[in-house]
Amino acid sequence: MRAAAIVPLMGSVAGQEVTGQAVVSQQSVAMYGLIGKVTASAGKRDELAAILLGSISGLPGCLSYIVAKDPKEPDALWVTEVWESEADHKASLALPTVRDAITKGRPLIASFDERYATEPIGGQGIKKGR
Repeated sequence: MRAAAIVPLMGSVAGQEVTGQAVVSQQSVAMYGLIGKVTASAGKRDELAAILLGSISGLPGCLSYIVAKDPKEPDALWVTEVWESEADHKASLALPTVRDAITKGRPLIASFDERYATEPIGGQGIKKGR
C-alpha cells in the first residue's frame, strides 16, 4: 500500500516526484529488479534476443526491460529488469505473451548464468506509473 505526502517544493529531492508546485514522496512496496546473464546456443544469440524483446510490450508493472549483448562473449546476453514489485514480476510469468516467449526461447538457451535480484531505488529511464 502506498502513502504519499505533499511537501513544499524546495528543489530536487532524491526519491520524490515533482508534481506542479509540490514534491510528492511515494513510499511503497520496494521495486524489484533482476539482472541476469543468459548464454544462447552457439550462433543463436540474436534470435534469442529478438524473442525476448518481442515479448515485453505492455507488461503490467514492468518499468524497464533491457536486453544487451555481452561484448566479450558472442553468445551471451544480459537482461536487466525493473518491476513495480516482485508480485508484478511473478504475475508476468503467467501472461500468454511471456509463456509463448519462454516456449520459443528455451530451446535456444545453452545456460542461465549469473542472476541477481536487486531493489532499485530510481534512475534514468525508470518510468513509475504509481
